[in-house]
Amino acid sequence: MKMIIIDLLTILLLSLPICLANDPLYFDVGANSYIQNTLNDESREIKIENILHNPLFYKDYPPIVSPPNDTQKTLKPGEIPDYVIKYAPLVHLYSEERYFPYDVKKFVTNFHVTWRNGSIYPGTEKNMNLDKLANLPNSTDLFLTANSDFDSDPEWITGLKNKPSLINGEIKDAPATLIVVDKGNGWVDAFWFYFYSFNLGPYVMGQGPYGNHVGDWEHSLVRYYKGEPVIVWMSAHSGGGGYYYDNLEKYSLDPNHPIIFSARGTHANYPSVGQHPHDLPYTILSDFTDRGPLWNPSLNYLCYSFDGKHVYPGNNSNPKHVGREWDYGNWLSFSGHWGDDTLSRKDSRQVYSFIGGYKYIEGPTGPLSKNLMRLKPCESAQWWNFWKVCNVRNDIEWGVGVESEGFNCARLTNNIRPIWLKKSIQSIMWGGGICFIANLLD
Repeated sequence: MKMIIIDLLTILLLSLPICLANDPLYFDVGANSYIQNTLNDESREIKIENILHNPLFYKDYPPIVSPPNDTQKTLKPGEIPDYVIKYAPLVHLYSEERYFPYDVKKFVTNFHVTWRNGSIYPGTEKNMNLDKLANLPNSTDLFLTANSDFDSDPEWITGLKNKPSLINGEIKDAPATLIVVDKGNGWVDAFWFYFYSFNLGPYVMGQGPYGNHVGDWEHSLVRYYKGEPVIVWMSAHSGGGGYYYDNLEKYSLDPNHPIIFSARGTHANYPSVGQHPHDLPYTILSDFTDRGPLWNPSLNYLCYSFDGKHVYPGNNSNPKHVGREWDYGNWLSFSGHWGDDTLSRKDSRQVYSFIGGYKYIEGPTGPLSKNLMRLKPCESAQWWNFWKVCNVRNDIEWGVGVESEGFNCARLTNNIRPIWLKKSIQSIMWGGGICFIANLLD
């Protein structure tokens, strides 16, 4: 009898590793998801000299591949390299910011889920949480719809308690989201996602704000080659800007960290302070940045790696947060909108203007819809960029106005003398068509 018991225990012990090995070490994004449907099954690649300005310097660098095959991969699933944290961007929030970063886990508890036609998805009427979010159908016609009036600026909208620490820049109750994507041959992309509960839209020709929406996902991308940062791309509205890491401002107390400036209300990201005209020439449509509270997302974050099909919880470098990714579950698989649909014209909160459009528009989709498998650093091309150029700039794109610390226009006016003539020409050119084209070519 003893021998039989010993044999049974031996079999159980031998089978235990196999059972553990079969446990899922990743989250599926869904067989019919938006992400999978837009992926190309065949691997794509691009030579780095087709992205950067100096083909001679980069001519010996291997191509960027997405997705890489097993022999081209640099990282293991779930691996978050130390250098990703070492060179993580820091973010200057606006000094008069009204809407701060927020925790997605707390955020979703203030909602129920509706289809685009307004019908409620069963089971989400109350006690909404990340587990329910993860089990929703893969559809971009789903919306997190607020249970209460978001227009009254409740705490879950403003996040007023989530201001960065003056000591180290940490926001303790609003983790950033880090997603690392292996691009093969030593290339690695690190996406830092910044979530805010509300986007306060811009003013258009003195009217507005327009384009407000509940939920706001912004992000930056740092592209590495063999552990060294090469490119930093930062999102802004429908596009963004790409820059050489070496040319960006760095944090004075730790020069490894590049500095990003988050715009007032819209949270669009820029490499400098001042007024930032976007999409239209001059200041018809502008963002504003300054040296407000400095946020260090690398002190509090959720981390994952992504291969286009699976999300792998990562090795968090903060001992207090190890394993937290499993606690949050498969929330990244939600392919719907992180906020209300465009409000009806019958809603008293809604306003429409021929110049600015609607005051309240639909919330954004989440991180996995941001083209993470891209070869070029740019997420997408803006509406006016018909030729789909993804430009990595030689110079910082300076803000304009009284707070500006530099001048754009691709150095076209640097050598003009006398100074009064130089200043006169600059005042005419900034933000206009000539500078617009020159900055694209820089």
